[in-house]
Amino acid sequence: MDPRHSAQDVLRCTLCKTELALMHCNICHTHLCKDCVVIHFSDKSQAHNVVPIEQFLSTLSYPKCPNHPTKQCELHCKQCDVPFCTSCISSGQHLGHKAIDIFEDFDAKKEVLKKDLQEIENSILTKYEEASSHIQIQKADQRKNSQKLTAELKKHGEALHKEIDIIIQNKQAEIDVMDSKHKAALDKQEDAINNTIIEMKQVIQDLKSLLDTRNVILVSKYQSRIEEFRKMPNKLKISLPTFQPVKVNREQIMKQFGSISSLSIETEEQGYTVPSLGAKSSPSDRPLLDVPQLITELSTSYNYLCGVSCLSDEEIWTRGADKNLKLYNLKGELVKSVQTKSGNKPEDIAVTRSGGLVYTDYSDSSINLVSGTQIQTLITLQGWKPFGVCSTLSGDLLISMDSDDNKQSKVVRYSGSTEKQSILWDDKGKPIYTSGKIKYLSENRNLDICVADCRAGAVVVVSAAGKLRFRYTGPPSTPRKSFDPVGITTDSQANILTSDYYNHSIHIIDQDGHFLRYIHNCGLQHPWGLCVDSRDNLFVAEYIAHKVKKIQYYQ
Repeated sequence: MDPRHSAQDVLRCTLCKTELALMHCNICHTHLCKDCVVIHFSDKSQAHNVVPIEQFLSTLSYPKCPNHPTKQCELHCKQCDVPFCTSCISSGQHLGHKAIDIFEDFDAKKEVLKKDLQEIENSILTKYEEASSHIQIQKADQRKNSQKLTAELKKHGEALHKEIDIIIQNKQAEIDVMDSKHKAALDKQEDAINNTIIEMKQVIQDLKSLLDTRNVILVSKYQSRIEEFRKMPNKLKISLPTFQPVKVNREQIMKQFGSISSLSIETEEQGYTVPSLGAKSSPSDRPLLDVPQLITELSTSYNYLCGVSCLSDEEIWTRGADKNLKLYNLKGELVKSVQTKSGNKPEDIAVTRSGGLVYTDYSDSSINLVSGTQIQTLITLQGWKPFGVCSTLSGDLLISMDSDDNKQSKVVRYSGSTEKQSILWDDKGKPIYTSGKIKYLSENRNLDICVADCRAGAVVVVSAAGKLRFRYTGPPSTPRKSFDPVGITTDSQANILTSDYYNHSIHIIDQDGHFLRYIHNCGLQHPWGLCVDSRDNLFVAEYIAHKVKKIQYYQ
């Protein structure tokens, strides 16, 4: 809600300071009560534009220029990052600077606010809270180690005569001093993290208020702290003390009693461990190759190869039309083979951020996690059948699914086994996805959810909030009916790649749905599943040839 509409922020007349403002002068930026309108018009030194206060509150207004009070700021200086009026231009104050419309800057700042709020809430705050929780673990270890040291010290002291009690007391004092330093260091680190968390939560509230406000000045004054928050606090590197007892020798008690290693507390730079969720890449960051290059290809033992997912730059998980999940290295050697829990074929696979493998089982409506040799069923759906699976930047799972009667289709976000979001309808109440055919999906770098809707012949992209952004049905020169998207993935430049099965090609489009180019060389035949590694090399699963091809498409 705009704070100017709230009951706790009643607008008073600027002139009399007491009566409620019923009108507003857009020229003088003055609130006026009924009686003061006449007084205001009596000033003939300048023109006036008085409108009802409701009209003023419902529209954005130009701010008053601080240097020329009779002027409105209609422009914003990119270099100085301040609003200014036309008189400021003639004064030469912003000579040679780039100027944009002030409402364009307002909208741009709003976008920054939204992205900062999203990144803090969805990523950075979580990391700080994890760091705070880790301090509690360190404190528990500190207490256990201190207790262990004290117990060993007392046990060794019992083997000695009473005359060494003073030595025990001295050694205990050493432990207490180090224990105090240890705890003090942890307390300091915890306080710093918790203080930042408090600040971050306050910033969240401030950002929400700014997103709701229509006050151009407040928004234009906003200074982002996102880079400050991205830099995680230094991590304590602690070498815990130990006690080394020696054999009792009465003549050398003082020398042979033993010693306690020194407490070591160091800070370890974590760097920018939290990636920018809303980061947009410039198309010029990494130019696309005019002719993509086939780097290598490897054969698999499937009759039909359906999917591929990178475990690392050297190993890839694959799935086919049978019950086995197979891990290959880039030499084509089988590293591991795992049979699905139900004995059914997997519908889709995805490697999680922690290195586990998630697969969907259409036949028994389950989503399962492979960890080592163990398989855990994470979710069992009721009334729905799962298709595609994607592991997101935040660690959530995105699952595309159809209803059992094949009349509805949706994408659901899960945190663990808890449903957090369901994407089914657009703003007009119409289905976003078609039902009755496979739908693989991928999360883009800007958090968009990209679905290859095969039956619709379209790549359907929605925002993280589930709002439809666009449908890509092939470049303008390609008839829609000939586009058959199956596999889909996204790369570090926020480009979207989808396999066009019957046309034996890969389409590359940007994050806004604009066609960039094809990959239709490299001998591609019936491409199905796709993934990219950390260097943006593309892996393509060829359905009938049951081969995986690694392709370089960036310079």
